[in-house]
Amino acid sequence: LFLASFQDLFGVSMVVPLMNLHIKSLGASHTVAGIIGSLYGIMQLFSSTFVGCWSDIVGRRYSLLACILLSALGYFLLGTSTTVFLFAISRVPVGIFKHTLSISKALLSDLVLERDRPLVMGRFNAASSVGFILGPVVGGYLAEFEGGFYQTSFICASIFLLNGGLVWMLPWSEENTGNREHYQDKGTNSFSAKSNNDLHVKSATSRAVTNSSFFQSPWIQVATVLKKIKGIACSNLWDVFLVRFLMSVAILLYYSNFTLALEERFGVKPLFAGYLMSYSSALGVLAGCLLGPITRLYGHNTYRLLLHSSTFTCVLILLYASALSIWMVILSSTFLAFSTTIGRTCIIDLELTVGGSEASGTLLGVGQSVTSVGRIIAPLLSGIAQEFSPCGPPSLAVGLALVAIVIMNANKQKYCSHGSVKLKDQ
Repeated sequence: LFLASFQDLFGVSMVVPLMNLHIKSLGASHTVAGIIGSLYGIMQLFSSTFVGCWSDIVGRRYSLLACILLSALGYFLLGTSTTVFLFAISRVPVGIFKHTLSISKALLSDLVLERDRPLVMGRFNAASSVGFILGPVVGGYLAEFEGGFYQTSFICASIFLLNGGLVWMLPWSEENTGNREHYQDKGTNSFSAKSNNDLHVKSATSRAVTNSSFFQSPWIQVATVLKKIKGIACSNLWDVFLVRFLMSVAILLYYSNFTLALEERFGVKPLFAGYLMSYSSALGVLAGCLLGPITRLYGHNTYRLLLHSSTFTCVLILLYASALSIWMVILSSTFLAFSTTIGRTCIIDLELTVGGSEASGTLLGVGQSVTSVGRIIAPLLSGIAQEFSPCGPPSLAVGLALVAIVIMNANKQKYCSHGSVKLKDQ
């Protein structure tokens, strides 16, 4: 799965930076290019929850394979797009089914112990980030050749097909998802053994439902998906998703005018800004590898780690907004790479802890939809804030991060109660 995640982002990051240049070479205006890009974001917004919930119903293997193969089809069509219309058509299967990373995370949460989840998620994100660092370099090199964009698209489609083969050969089955309960209760008292037996019965029933659900009619599957989404919507997870939304928008605002603001404030060229962002991405990979020792230091208390990382992120964005020299910007970027990586992993773990792992695909899908809303709103807020000052977007980001911190403190009792249950189970 780690190799597949690396290949996934490696392939995608080869193509995405070249797409605007390609669609303009096909004769599209800036407005048309922007509309197509927005349509892709809207499809991602509405499809992520449905696809995540669908993976809970039919099982991770079938849903992950379907998403990989249909994404490969989309990038193959992109490699044959010689008109704006074909380009737009090629984005449809990718916009709807490009949720391979979310389903992979749901699969990991099924297969690992709850206390090890932040560590595994951190390493998974690190593997993905390495692909994101290397992909644009390879894509930029291939773009120098004649027909480079088409070659890059076909290579990306081939990588997805290779990922499909890796997933098909993975030595796991739906039955493995119940194994963690066995290890969680090893060495406990007879009451825990009874609870473990109940969990195995529940897990076996769930697997039977999952295996039979794949053969149900599409209408029954859609009805089940809608029912599960309604259950999530009526749950008490609104504050967790609100925190994720506010922190996502805050970080997006920080990056929204990063290159332009550095040029206006310090006279820094865009090339230096690009190097600084690559440097931050590399540090993010390191942060993902250090999540294990950090979570052990916090006693596997995800809430406290999330609160501290979010507070640290808020302080660092404030430092960047008030920076008087480029060295302060470099300092804030260095530590921000660590705090945002840790926060992104902790919010996912908190969603699964509070919401329960039985619907992990649905929870991750809803969380991805929340982040997609942030990607739609952040550019608008950034444009308005930038009318007042180059420091407007990061200053607004500080305010949103403060609101998220206040919400986390207001719901401290709920998070701590889940954390204590989690520790007792371990």
